[in-house]
Amino acid sequence: MIDFHNHIIPNVDDGAKSLDMTLDMLKEAQRQGISDVVSTIHFQHPKMDGKSTEYSFINAKYLELKKQISDNNININIHLGAEVFYLPNLTRILDNPLVTIGNGSFMLIEFQTKKLPPNYLNEFFKLQKEKITPIIAHPERYNDIQENIDLAQDWIQRGFILQLDCGSILGHFGNRCKNVSMELLDKGCIQLLGSDAHNNKTRNFCLKPAYDKIENLFGVNLVEKLKEN
Repeated sequence: MIDFHNHIIPNVDDGAKSLDMTLDMLKEAQRQGISDVVSTIHFQHPKMDGKSTEYSFINAKYLELKKQISDNNININIHLGAEVFYLPNLTRILDNPLVTIGNGSFMLIEFQTKKLPPNYLNEFFKLQKEKITPIIAHPERYNDIQENIDLAQDWIQRGFILQLDCGSILGHFGNRCKNVSMELLDKGCIQLLGSDAHNNKTRNFCLKPAYDKIENLFGVNLVEKLKEN
């Protein structure tokens, strides 16, 4: 299993606060059967004011963590990426290898939850012209989706990928998020799953419990499709 969205590198954003916390989280991930973890550091989010997201700095932290994982006999592959907070500059930040997953052709993007920004579709279209596919993080947590779930189907038709947070389907963000998550899954609007893990207490890896619940509600075929994606 691959956990696509988490904040596992210590002391770079609002995720893990220490190496010990990171290692504890990764041990839980391994216990759940997770083989690969895609670290997605917050990028250009207001909460990152005063914190560095320079590629050289983050890559050094990433390489240091890879060594610690090996030294502690944790059998997990870690990959580097970011969760990019939407600003109308997405094509102008592509020179930073951090902003796409594995410096590839997919960008994980989050919005503020209360209201989608104006003209974001034009910005996403410009990304697609650069052969970058937008992945929308946790759509179930956005008010606009909660009020009009057909918007998610419009996003799918436009070629965007939608990533559900495991905690949402498990009820960690309240009943509204949980119910919208189930509706999105039922309508076939979700392609990726991620724990969005931040710590080893209240927001740890929870990929296996989420898959178990999805299998119970929607069947093993959907689980296999999500894992393949």
